[in-house]
Amino acid sequence: MATEDNIAYDVRDLSFCYKEVPALRNLSLQIRRGERVALLGANGSGKSTLLRLLAALSFPFSGAISFLGDELTQAKLDQPDFFLPFRRRVGIVFQNTDVQLFNASVFDEVAFGPLQLGWPKECVRERVEQALSSMRISDLRDRPPHRLSGGEKKRVALASVLVSNPEVLLLDEPIAALDPASQTEMIHLLASWKDGSRTVVTATHDLSALETIADRCYLLDKGTLAAEGSPLDVLHNITLLEQTNLIRPHPHAHAGSSGRIHPHLHTHQNS
Repeated sequence: MATEDNIAYDVRDLSFCYKEVPALRNLSLQIRRGERVALLGANGSGKSTLLRLLAALSFPFSGAISFLGDELTQAKLDQPDFFLPFRRRVGIVFQNTDVQLFNASVFDEVAFGPLQLGWPKECVRERVEQALSSMRISDLRDRPPHRLSGGEKKRVALASVLVSNPEVLLLDEPIAALDPASQTEMIHLLASWKDGSRTVVTATHDLSALETIADRCYLLDKGTLAAEGSPLDVLHNITLLEQTNLIRPHPHAHAGSSGRIHPHLHTHQNS
């Protein structure tokens, strides 16, 4: 049961628009500390926009969003005594890592955040080496990020966030566009946080690993909340998944079945 002390995010009647086009409409939800939450939805459902709001990179047009009891507003983020602790406690990894990686080397990329937070250089070097090792990218430390593969870029982006040991991780489609081996590694990493050591919010349209990476789900549809429940609850609601374009019926004929066609369900793979 959620109490005021264990609520990481409290979202109340939140609305957001892009040039008068609604992206989120009167959305209300709560995310508890230490839980892994999946934000599900097809392309255009508003899940990436919600992540930006949770990261205080954008702010609501109406309604409110609070982090550990503090409302996230531009005025609040302009206060240094709130801004720096918040940026250390909350990290975000974008779906397109190219917008996140801009330094000359992988080492500089992972060190950038701690240096901006004013950490001592010796501490920064130690923590960067630990982050590189934990993501198994130590051999890439001197490589320019823009010359890495998609999976390598994703690991660098995640290392650049994990180096500060944030309490909250916001991940936008973390397994999208990865090769099968990299997908498996990312899923294992998400599964490792089941112990409640940090709050993890994952925006995804991929249902295949849902039970492994999430404890609870919010299903968004056209900027509104369509459903909430456990991964099992959501996966068993076939009608809802079809209505929100997360799965589609696909006529399928098996060999030796006299040509009889019957529907199979397939998840959408385009974000």
